[in-house]
Amino acid sequence: MSTVADKLAKKSSRKTSSKQVRLRLVYIDFWSAVKLSFLGAIAIAIVTLVSFLLIYLVMSATGLIVKADEFVGGFTDGAFKLSSIVGLPQVLAFGSVVAILNLIVFTVLGAVIAGIYNLAVKVTGGLLVGFTSN
Repeated sequence: MSTVADKLAKKSSRKTSSKQVRLRLVYIDFWSAVKLSFLGAIAIAIVTLVSFLLIYLVMSATGLIVKADEFVGGFTDGAFKLSSIVGLPQVLAFGSVVAILNLIVFTVLGAVIAGIYNLAVKVTGGLLVGFTSN
């Protein structure tokens, strides 16, 4: 039974100066996918924390937090202070919680995608990848 990948491989069999090799990706190791997605999630977590910090510093330097505090104070007659809730430690704590949740979600997602690919290979036959040597 011929697949579309086999037909494409036969069509592109022209002679070139470098050697071409066509390989089929039929399995992704589960633990390798988990480790790689974990490392990617760590990078995203670092970017998340730095962006939370930079956004807070910009908002603090431009006076947006003070203006928002005055705006909220107008509604609550000064009973509620926004600046007591939105401080640097609170922003970094919230950013850390978001980064940890993203880390867990992306790691699990990498494992699930590897499992789904390994199941889909049984139906499709795998991904045909071409390599050349120079």
